[in-house]
Amino acid sequence: QVQLVESGGGLVQAGGSLRLSCAVSGRTSSYYAMGWFRLAPGKEREFVAAISRSGGSTNYADSVKGRFTISRDNAKNTVYLQMNSLKPDDTAVYYCASSDEGYYYSRANFVYWGQGTQVTVSS
Repeated sequence: QVQLVESGGGLVQAGGSLRLSCAVSGRTSSYYAMGWFRLAPGKEREFVAAISRSGGSTNYADSVKGRFTISRDNAKNTVYLQMNSLKPDDTAVYYCASSDEGYYYSRANFVYWGQGTQVTVSS
C-alpha cells in the first residue's frame, strides 16, 4: 500500500519560511517524479512544483519561482518543499503527489496523493 505523509505545515507571518516534507512508503519513490500541489479555499487545486526521479530536473509554477525550492532525498524516500518569502496568497492545503513517470509531464500522471498539510500565512 502506497502512502504519502506530509508534515511541516503551520502558521507563519508574511515574509517567513516553512519547509514541508513528504515521506513515501510502499513505493520506491526514486523511480518516479514527485510533485507538490495546493488547494486554497474557493480555488481549484494548483500545481506548485515537481522534481524528476533523479532530482536533476525541476519545474515550478510562475507564482512560486524564486521563492520555493523542491528537493528530494531518495535514500530517505522523502521529498521537500522549502518555501521562503511567504505571502498570504500562499495560504492553502499543500499536497504531495507521486507520479507514474520519471519526469513531470502532466498533473494527470500523479497517481498517489497525501492527505495534505495546512499552510497559513498571516499578513
